[in-house]
Parts: sequence; structure tokens; C-alpha cells
Amino acid sequence: MSSPAIKLLIAASGTGGHVFPAIAVAQKLCGYQIEWLGVPDRLESKLVPSEYPLHLIRVGGFQGKPGLGTLKTIGSLIKGVFQVRKLLKQGNFDAVFSTGGYISAPTILAGYSLGLPVFLHESNVLPGKVTHWLSPFCTKVAVGFVETGKYLPRAKTIYLGTPCREQFLTPQPLDLPIAEDSQLIVVVGGSQGAVALNQMIRECVDVWLEAGATIVHIVGGANATTEPVAHPRYIVLPFYDNMAGLLQRADLAISRAGAATLNELMITRTPSILIPYPYAAEDHQYYNANVLANAHGALLFRQESLTAQFLAGEVLSLLQNPLRLATMASNTSALGVMNSADLLADLIGESVKPRSIIASHGI
Repeated sequence: MSSPAIKLLIAASGTGGHVFPAIAVAQKLCGYQIEWLGVPDRLESKLVPSEYPLHLIRVGGFQGKPGLGTLKTIGSLIKGVFQVRKLLKQGNFDAVFSTGGYISAPTILAGYSLGLPVFLHESNVLPGKVTHWLSPFCTKVAVGFVETGKYLPRAKTIYLGTPCREQFLTPQPLDLPIAEDSQLIVVVGGSQGAVALNQMIRECVDVWLEAGATIVHIVGGANATTEPVAHPRYIVLPFYDNMAGLLQRADLAISRAGAATLNELMITRTPSILIPYPYAAEDHQYYNANVLANAHGALLFRQESLTAQFLAGEVLSLLQNPLRLATMASNTSALGVMNSADLLADLIGESVKPRSIIASHGI
């Protein structure tokens, strides 16, 4: 007689940085009954595989100074907790797992109030508000960086790295016209604050092209440069699906410092110049980037003190020093955890038993 399947509710919403790691873990939990909790009109509606039933609730985050908006958010949170409690009870779930963000607050509180194992993954070095406040209610908090543990003294943290999409773990073919003998610079502005970075890159492109480099510039949807350079070795794209293949081929990346992007750089062994988004909450991108910089896997520059002329020179200096790039690649790779998704799946599997088994044994 086969054992009953563990039923797990995964709460991951908003950005690829939250949703993709959760999908990576879900795909390792073979034999589990998995359902998904998200927010209307967010990425999970497009990204979550169809085999996971998707439940939606409305919940917001605490932004700015306390005021009437805070009361509204608290009301939304309380309503959300009761909605998730109802879902967990009616669905006979055995545990919950979240990757942070607004959706994790009602999920953690509802799961804890019902006595269920609650697992949380925090990918940023500096934890967000929800993780700060609610991590003590979690069975385990897996962290993407070793440094994160010191910011969560009341939580049961364990360093497991950040799960990465499967395609980043195996070589991927590239369908872009990039010559084999050309050094490749990949520029990733990110979904927020790419305009200033894109403009600075535009001022550097001519110098890098003259040096023989190829540049693939991912500008984002509404952040395209107004006067793109017309050159066969300067490829401008709003988005690109095969980021795994692109970073695997890259000699150097210039990027913001979101946790998901940095994890992809670590997994693909890509040396980088990191320019954190200066308006990120609590400056968390700087804390992320600082880990790679301290490990000598990346150069870190503040946007407000960086000029196009200086950036152009730094990139040229790196491209002319293959040994330094190789050292940076090795240092970056040492920070990545290739089997993070497996480790997280094992953590959940070792800690959770189906409630039907618990009831039958009187546990």
C-alpha cells in the first residue's frame, strides 16, 4: 500500500525572483500534491506551470510612513490570513512554503496558527520586512547567502543557496549572431530603474565596439534607449528568454544586483560589474552586490558616483586581462549552490509527514 502524498501550498508571487526559485523547488518535489497561492495580475499567472492549481488573494505590503494606507494594509493582511486558513483547512494541506514578498505574510501566519510546518526562503542578503517580522514563526528559514543569518537572530536559518531554473544548470545553445572570437558583454538593467543605466551604457558602446567586443543589451520593456547605435555587434533587446545561454557565453556582465540575477551569475560563472538600483528598498541590492565584490567575483559601483567614461575604461581593462576575468569567474562560481533546489526539497521532505499518517499514529 503506497503512502499518501504530502500536500503542499506554495506561496510565491510578484517577480521572477520570487516565482522562479519556487518553481525550481516544486519540480524537485516528485509525488507531492502541490497547489499555488498568488496575487491577481502578477507574474505567477503566466509563469506557474499548469499542473499546479493556482489560488489568488489580494494582499499588499507596508510602504512608506504609517498612515491611513497602513490601516488598509493591515486590514488586507488580516483578511488574507483568514482566507489562507480556510484554504489550508479545506484542502487538508500538510505544510506551506514561501519565497518571501507580500504573499508570504498571510501564508506564514495562517500556517503557523494551524500548527503546520512553515518553510520560508529568503534570497536577499538583507531580509525584507516580512522575513524580519515573521521568520520566528517559521519551522526553517533557508537563506541564499551565508551573511543573511546574522540579520535573523530569532529565526532557525539554514544556508542552502537560492534555487535556479533548470536551464541554467546545463549548457544552452545561443541563437544570436555572436562570433566565436568576439568577447561578449551582456548588459541587464532589470525590471526597475533601467533608464539611467541604459543611458550610461549607450555612451560607452562605441568604445567597446571599437575594441572588437559584442554587446547584448537587455533594455527592458519601457526602458529602451532613444537613439540606439546601428552596429551588427550591438544587439538591443527588450527581453530575452534564453538568459541561461547568454550568460554562459558572456565574458562579462553589467547588471543591477537583484538576488535572482546574482544567483544566475554565480551559477553560470559570469564575472560582473554590479551597479545596484539606488532606490531599492533599504538599499538591499547594495548588500547583495557587496558579497560578490568582497569575494572578488565582481566590481561594485554606486550609480550616483559612476560616469560613462570611467565605466567604459573599467570594462576595457577587464576585457584586456583574461586572467583577471578567469579569477573573477572562479570566485563568483564559488558562491553558487548548484543543487539548492534539491537541498530545499530535501529539507521539506525530511520535516513533513502527511497529516493522515500523523493522525493514525496519534502523533
